Amino acid sequence: MPKMKTKSSCKKRFKITASGRIKAGQAGKRHGMIKRSTKFIRDARGTTVLAKADEQIIKPMMPYAR
Repeated sequence: MPKMKTKSSCKKRFKITASGRIKAGQAGKRHGMIKRSTKFIRDARGTTVLAKADEQIIKPMMPYAR
């Protein structure tokens, strides 16, 4: 069998943690920061771990990331 392909969009956006969860950048911080509350901007720093339902969508696209 030929090698499976990893989705290029996924390898650019996601990383797998040591426990197997998927780490991603926070959404909603590209533009429009004036209308966002200070609390939102502070809480949305750095990265976040995806929910289980979202993980099930991403993991098949990254077959060698485990």
